[in-house]
Amino acid sequence: MIEIKNVSKSYVKNKKSVDGLNLEIKDGEIFGFLGPNGAGKTTTIKMITGILKIDEGEILIDGKSIKNEPTEAKLNFGFVPDSPDMFLKLKGIEYLNFIADIYKVDSKARKEKIETLSKEFGIYDNLNEQIQSYSHGMRQKVLIIGVLLHGPKNWILDEPLTGLDPKSAYDLKEMMKIHSKKGNTVFFSTHVLEVAEKLCDRIGIINEGKLIFVGTYEQMKEQFKENNSLEEMFLEMTEK
Repeated sequence: MIEIKNVSKSYVKNKKSVDGLNLEIKDGEIFGFLGPNGAGKTTTIKMITGILKIDEGEILIDGKSIKNEPTEAKLNFGFVPDSPDMFLKLKGIEYLNFIADIYKVDSKARKEKIETLSKEFGIYDNLNEQIQSYSHGMRQKVLIIGVLLHGPKNWILDEPLTGLDPKSAYDLKEMMKIHSKKGNTVFFSTHVLEVAEKLCDRIGIINEGKLIFVGTYEQMKEQFKENNSLEEMFLEMTEK
């Protein structure tokens, strides 16, 4: 479970990029976080993961404060950022072993997981190549595999489907469904409204730093009282 309590963040004085955000992502659900560019999605995710300091409020990951107990909180989630361009000088296998070392995954378990996941994502034969030689999609895949190695209860994914080929995107969505059905949490941002509509148990829409909707797709349709698509409702809410 991820609890966001009255959280705010400003980059410049008197202008809040995230403004009084309250949100609870429950165990056993896939939660989609939507919003236009610059709405506050990535800022929120960076505060949840401890990359950015919280100006006001509190964020709890399975009851652990990301401000006051950062190490304990970070052990409870896996994070895929919006850009996979990191650790480029490392080989794929070196990066995965590095992540496994951080999370103290034993050698037998990591070997099995790396082999299984890298074959599933189609990069097994590329693991001994430097990440800088990978395509964008391959870099995204190796980061996703790194997240899955230590089996975190909470997945935090910032635009995770960007750059993935259709099969890998399908596989990841199926993994998200399986993960949530086991009572775990999936929190992800996306610009692909069709994916959110089909995949998410609930969605939240943020605009200009403020949360303007939280609920199911059916609840959103009830609010509009029309047979609108998610795209039409999203545009109407965010353009007001």
